[in-house]
Amino acid sequence: MTAYDVHAWSVPMRVRFRGITVREGVLLHDPATGGWGEWSPFLDYDARVAEPWLRCAEEAAAGDWPAPLRDRVPVNVTVPAVGPERAAEVVAAGGCGTAKVKVAEPGQTLADDEARLEAVRDALGPDGLVRVDANGAWDVDTAVRALRLLDRAAGGLEYAEQPCASVEELAELRRRVDVPVAADESIRRAEDPYRVRDLEAADVAVLKVQPLGGVRACVRIAEDIGLPVVVSSALETSVGIAAGVALAAALPELPHACGLATVQLLADDVAATPLLPRDGALAVPAGGGPQVDQDALARVAADPARAAHWAARLAEVRALRQDRGS
Repeated sequence: MTAYDVHAWSVPMRVRFRGITVREGVLLHDPATGGWGEWSPFLDYDARVAEPWLRCAEEAAAGDWPAPLRDRVPVNVTVPAVGPERAAEVVAAGGCGTAKVKVAEPGQTLADDEARLEAVRDALGPDGLVRVDANGAWDVDTAVRALRLLDRAAGGLEYAEQPCASVEELAELRRRVDVPVAADESIRRAEDPYRVRDLEAADVAVLKVQPLGGVRACVRIAEDIGLPVVVSSALETSVGIAAGVALAAALPELPHACGLATVQLLADDVAATPLLPRDGALAVPAGGGPQVDQDALARVAADPARAAHWAARLAEVRALRQDRGS
């Protein structure tokens, strides 16, 4: 087993995002390769769910990524479930031609979503692309009604990401609406991600490298699933985002902007040069991942209690592997 240097970190979010106000995780450093990987499964994930995230971090620390086919990856700006004025500000600051807008936030109404989308469309201009993400919040009938309204409010939607929770619901919805459907959680949380393909439940596959076990694992899924791919983040630091960029750079085709411009949602970062978009794209880091800034690493270091929490989670995943004999 590789002996990693382990660094637990904790960074506040600039704005509440999917209920998260502080993002936490671990960086693994492999002294033999000099490489860094990020392991940052969400706090409610058990060891079984968190194990593929660790495989991704280990792959990154080993520098075991496929060769890039492009040097820039187009990205979308991500708009949280904020008011219209703030949404327009986020789009303007993002500098991207595509916006992914969170909808179906608990405690908000469809009218709130419509107002947000109208503001995003105005801020992007007529040539920009708008996509929505409901995180599986709607049943099929609700999704049909909502997407018809939101499609109008946005002046046309590029696609709707995970409008319903189950693969079966996505398959039914896809046959009832004109808005293309993208599958996210139905792929990364499923025991069998290929059911999305088999049931013809989506037009687009959203792949996230940590939950799916790394860049090479995602390349295999993309090849097998046969759908256009959007690579998206799991709210990582630049070290974790670099793995997503590596995947996007390695795919033979990349027809859609990727959801990797999320470092700006964090109040701090660990990289000497954070992976932030420029002219609507992220540059593929030369030599793999970004250089970690030791001062920044010290600045965002988790307090002893949180560091102990992450050490215990890491031990739990490693114990699970031993039980499996892997």
